[in-house]
Amino acid sequence: MKPIGVCRTPFTDKKDAPRQGTVLEAKGTIELEATAEMRDALSDLGTWTHVWIIYLFDKASGWKPKVQPPRSAVTRGVFATRSPHRPNPIGLTAVKLDKIEGCTLHVTGVDMIDGTPVLDIKPYVPYADSIGEAGEGWLRHDPAPPWSVEWSDEARERIAWLADRGIDLKSRVEQALALGPEPHAYRRIKNEVLAVKDWRARFSVRENRVLRVIGIHSGWRLDQAEGAHRDFILRFGESVSR
Repeated sequence: MKPIGVCRTPFTDKKDAPRQGTVLEAKGTIELEATAEMRDALSDLGTWTHVWIIYLFDKASGWKPKVQPPRSAVTRGVFATRSPHRPNPIGLTAVKLDKIEGCTLHVTGVDMIDGTPVLDIKPYVPYADSIGEAGEGWLRHDPAPPWSVEWSDEARERIAWLADRGIDLKSRVEQALALGPEPHAYRRIKNEVLAVKDWRARFSVRENRVLRVIGIHSGWRLDQAEGAHRDFILRFGESVSR
């Protein structure tokens, strides 16, 4: 097999990507090789509303027979999970097909890392692909329910400032903290500080599985910061060390 294209998404590493594509409904593109054969292969695909994207977990290193899913304290057999650490690292995601331009598919619901190699595309066929009586397996009783995330006024002000500048940090913080306050392969947490790329979210643990975000900070010092990070530190006057 050889890749026929790549996924272009907002996610640069696995800690940013949602566990399932429907979580954030993030938009992305599937960019195929711009050849006459590929354009012919895409004929009539636009009549479908959703498609399956089959791709390679090219960043996965080796495989693990047992893995620990997010929010779970139990290790599971890899074939009972969606972990990328598989004997053959093949991924499968159903996405909404928004439009096709040339050999580029515009889609909603991506959960792949940017640059992920694409192997194949197939239409999502409702009568064949949706099984109403399908069971939920071990998800019926594990993992624990997601944690609730609330925001202090200070944190809301800072997250809104970032949003005004095109930096959508709120959804990523909420997604990561919904998995709980403990460090995990899917999130970097130390001393109740969550790292999301170069930004930091300070939080506190409350009763009834609630995490309260009490501060948003840059991960850079002022003498190193550039662009939005420098403006942020000058505006709010503090940072959290890397």
